[in-house]
Amino acid sequence: MFRFVLIASLALSAAACSSNASDTATSSVGASSQSQTAVIKQPKVTKNKAETKKTTAQAQAKTARGFAKYSKALKKEALARGYDKKLVEQVFASLKFHAKVVVADKGQPEFVETLDTYLPKRVNKQRIDMARKMYQTHQTELQQVEKKYGVPARFVVALWGLESAFGRITGNYSVPSALATLAYEGRREAFFKDEFFLALDILAEGHISLKDMKGSWAGAMGHTQFMPSSFMKYAQDGDGDGHKDIWTNRSDAFASIANYLKTEGWQQGVTWGRQVKLPDNFDFSLVIPKGSKDRAQWLSWWAKSERTLRDWHKLGLTNIDGSALPAANLKAALVMPDDKEGRAYLAYHNYQTLMHWNRSYYFVSSVGYLADEISRG
Repeated sequence: MFRFVLIASLALSAAACSSNASDTATSSVGASSQSQTAVIKQPKVTKNKAETKKTTAQAQAKTARGFAKYSKALKKEALARGYDKKLVEQVFASLKFHAKVVVADKGQPEFVETLDTYLPKRVNKQRIDMARKMYQTHQTELQQVEKKYGVPARFVVALWGLESAFGRITGNYSVPSALATLAYEGRREAFFKDEFFLALDILAEGHISLKDMKGSWAGAMGHTQFMPSSFMKYAQDGDGDGHKDIWTNRSDAFASIANYLKTEGWQQGVTWGRQVKLPDNFDFSLVIPKGSKDRAQWLSWWAKSERTLRDWHKLGLTNIDGSALPAANLKAALVMPDDKEGRAYLAYHNYQTLMHWNRSYYFVSSVGYLADEISRG
């Protein structure tokens, strides 16, 4: 019974995390910018029956017949791009229209979350216990990855757990079919068409077979939930067998997660951040604003907020337990995911790197908390 409850809990959490939250959600991994769709937004929007009916009707307006016509044009483009004819025939013979994908893309749920409600669900006892177990079980592999890439193994395990429930929940959609369906749907045609052709590149390179190229409804793949573009940039052959297999090969998945963080600027010897307490009459203009339009703007706001721990101490900030901050020159920016009434964090450079993975304060907080809990085990 415990095993059933544990797996069910992981399934629900992974389903939520494969559509992670963001203040203006952009992800480098899954499908909102590369796929993690933002589902946690403020203010609360509850869809009524009429709105749900409208969404379903819009989805039904996209038909299998229309998809077949769209696929013919897509096939011509694939051949014109020089893809092997045998591969093209194989892929396009397998394509199916997924009406559920269109419904999912048009009807993403929106509901109110705060860190106080989000963290207990994403970093619950079952997930912490499983993360500690996986960290110990795969210690040999993880130590090798940590040594090679300079990324602490606990962060690799944390991302693995939050993205795919430690490889248990990776999606059952044919990735080419899901991506072609989303391109046909048209809301982000250029993006999903590019991802479709990158999926063809992955198949052409022989990293995975077509029948095994499975993922989420938005095309996020494997243990790491990489979109094809992320796969092409970050995926690694962790065990040296000549393939980058993030679907079934744990070594490749570990190396790919670590390589992502290293490539995007992970700093060795520094953690992610710390929760702090603010003094009375604090100047909230020092906090990074919410609602950035893109990463570049967010980074510019970060630069304005960033100060040394020594300077933050002078401004009256303390650790959450009231003890003094270290008198150090380590730089940090001030983040408040839930504004003035919520938690406050001094975020280090590696927080930026995790925000490149998924530009969501909630998601990054969950990664950091889980990584910290692993180290306490």
